[in-house]
Amino acid sequence: MAIIWILFFAIAIAGWIVQGTLQAKFKKYSKLPLRNGMTGKEVAEKMLHDNGIYDVQVISVRGQLTDHYNPLNKTINLSEPVYGSYSVAAAAVAAHETGHAIQHAVGYAPLKMRSALVPIISSTSKWMMWVILAGILLIQVFPMLLWIGIAMFALTTLFSFVTLPVEKNATNRAIRWLSSAGITDVSNHNQAEDALRWAGYTYVVAALSSLATLFYYIMIAMSGSRR
Repeated sequence: MAIIWILFFAIAIAGWIVQGTLQAKFKKYSKLPLRNGMTGKEVAEKMLHDNGIYDVQVISVRGQLTDHYNPLNKTINLSEPVYGSYSVAAAAVAAHETGHAIQHAVGYAPLKMRSALVPIISSTSKWMMWVILAGILLIQVFPMLLWIGIAMFALTTLFSFVTLPVEKNATNRAIRWLSSAGITDVSNHNQAEDALRWAGYTYVVAALSSLATLFYYIMIAMSGSRR
């Protein structure tokens, strides 16, 4: 059990470093303007059209770091600081989210798998922690209940790991297109790539944290069954 706590601590430290570095880099690159003066909205629209996609709408949403692609209504939702900004950071985020729209258009398999998991995760997440808590409290009476909760949590862990190739692929698409389309150049392309790479690390940390938590619950279940 001590190993798990050490792992939790290491992941927490890694997450803190990644979040701090990511925020610092986006703050820095948000002050670095694109030479062509294109906004995040314009970058997303150009990338869509360059890939022959005309049925996806680019819209603005409130908040920060709320950028996402919605496959249900085919919208690229860009946060206010990204939508109207002409910075390198805004271009990188806009291109990344557009990468998800392209994945949807070409039927990228990991994205299809993640989308299929969404309704399952949404329904199980409402009860998952309650089932796990009840399973721990009743482990001597009804040990199977905890295993049911573990199975529900395992789905969220699976979702976290399926997300990794989806995010990496979207980043790779964004990086290649930003360069080939001339949105970034030798003076700022490395900065755009750097911002997206650090954003990707947050998903790695989240997946590892979920896996460590899953192992923790499994160890509780196994130790309880031996009593």
